[in-house]
Amino acid sequence: MKRTALVTGSSRGIGAATAAALAREGYAVCINYIRQREKAEALAARLRSEGCQTLVCQADVSDPEAVQAMVRRTERELGPVTLLVNNAGIAGQMQFQDIAPESWRRMFDVNLGGCFNCVQAVLPHMLHEHAGCIINLSSVWGTHGASCESAYSSTKHAIVGLTKSLAAELAPSGIRVNCVAPGVIDTDMVQVLGRETLDQLAQEIPLGRLGRPEEIAQAVVYLAGASYTTGQVLTVDGGFMP
Repeated sequence: MKRTALVTGSSRGIGAATAAALAREGYAVCINYIRQREKAEALAARLRSEGCQTLVCQADVSDPEAVQAMVRRTERELGPVTLLVNNAGIAGQMQFQDIAPESWRRMFDVNLGGCFNCVQAVLPHMLHEHAGCIINLSSVWGTHGASCESAYSSTKHAIVGLTKSLAAELAPSGIRVNCVAPGVIDTDMVQVLGRETLDQLAQEIPLGRLGRPEEIAQAVVYLAGASYTTGQVLTVDGGFMP
């Protein structure tokens, strides 16, 4: 059976590393982006030069019509999605009283709404085939909370709840749903914290460094192949959280 993966937000960072790892595992991969077209195309070209099958598709995951169009195109050009990785997300640091309502809504629309839209788009085929795998990206801030990141932490906590609920609902249909909760990973998203803060965080991590995107990708690859594992949250944080 052909394996096709859709990795949202995969033009850079954890998403790009995950798309590359899955392509090298033999998946045909749809690389999704919202603005970083050049990076998405460069990743696709690099993977094609290695003999991998890829597709690049622009879509804002908060837009259900755009997501449906992306999934239909993936089905036409690569085959039905057998693995969905909900990686696309946005973050922001702000004291709770300063969060604007539109910022709060946008965070939920992308981080949680994106999962909702993508799962709904790929689910009909998975239900028909009685098979499939969904992996959602949460965060240690979704399992423990973080000061000045109430909106982000709330969305990531909700993703844990969605994962566990969907896992229970879809297991009788042969569909597995799991979650990866990264710690502090060295990507563009965390650079806004500043070098001093990142260095301090690294000192607090038992392994003594920030994580690499490729190390989160390894966790996704593991869960994609872990046929008796569902409803789990795999924390990958270098021992940061107890």
